[in-house]
Amino acid sequence: MSRIRAAYWDPDGARYGIPTYWWRGAPPGYATRRQLRAAGLRPGGQPIAAQVLWRGVGGTRAAYLYRVDLARPKRTATPAQRAAIGKALAARRKCPTCGTVRPYYIPRSLGECLACAYPLEDAA
Repeated sequence: MSRIRAAYWDPDGARYGIPTYWWRGAPPGYATRRQLRAAGLRPGGQPIAAQVLWRGVGGTRAAYLYRVDLARPKRTATPAQRAAIGKALAARRKCPTCGTVRPYYIPRSLGECLACAYPLEDAA
């Protein structure tokens, strides 16, 4: 075992407080949030079960691991929530000055569409 791997090998949690493994050294049954999301799962309120440490840019990096057997299925949005999201996104495309629905989101810095914000450039 290399020195770097040995520095991050703490399966009983004596040194770091929680079980710690090196990069790609975690046993099966553990997953990161991103891995859970890819599998259609979420942590579901469970505490962090372990961590992976590795040497990265700016120092030691960490990724927290959760138990896959305690993970819950991802929640999906209801039809009413999806409709509300659609309306909110459509409202972001409607110009408050001219009332035109644009194919882009109205810039918050301008507060109106580009045609209303820069009328001289549009006429040229």
